[in-house]
Amino acid sequence: MAPKSDAVEEGMREGEVGRVLREQGRTLAVAESCTGGLLGQRITAVPGASAYFLGGIIAYHNEAKMRLLGVPREIIAGHGGVSAECTRAMACGARERLSADYALAISGIAGPGGGTPDKPVGLVYVALAAPTGIWVEEHRFQGSRDGNRWSACEAALELLLRQARGT
Repeated sequence: MAPKSDAVEEGMREGEVGRVLREQGRTLAVAESCTGGLLGQRITAVPGASAYFLGGIIAYHNEAKMRLLGVPREIIAGHGGVSAECTRAMACGARERLSADYALAISGIAGPGGGTPDKPVGLVYVALAAPTGIWVEEHRFQGSRDGNRWSACEAALELLLRQARGT
């Protein structure tokens, strides 16, 4: 699923994100759970990413989500670490803590285990905190662990592109 070459092509989502952010003079931060740093890795694979990418927080455990990103304990207790509410709070926390224009957050159940009837494997939430608002999307991917993680990153990058372009 990852790109075959060492170079990240401009047509790939992370390359497009870089181009749009450079054009707008905007910055980006990320908060990741189930992707474990994959989103940040993809963003930093683009040459010149330091012009717009400020950094990321990998908060895999709920305690880290609360401590590092400021997710309220009540959200974790009431909705869980894999929820629209938690992912929204993660994005807001990353945007605030890293002083970024945009912040993406991802939380989900990549698999192959860990799912429940209410929260099955492949359930992923992506959130974007931006100067103009906050958006959260729910996705249900059907791939392998690696496939679900890759798809979550794709969904997050696409969300950012749509909102940054105003489409």
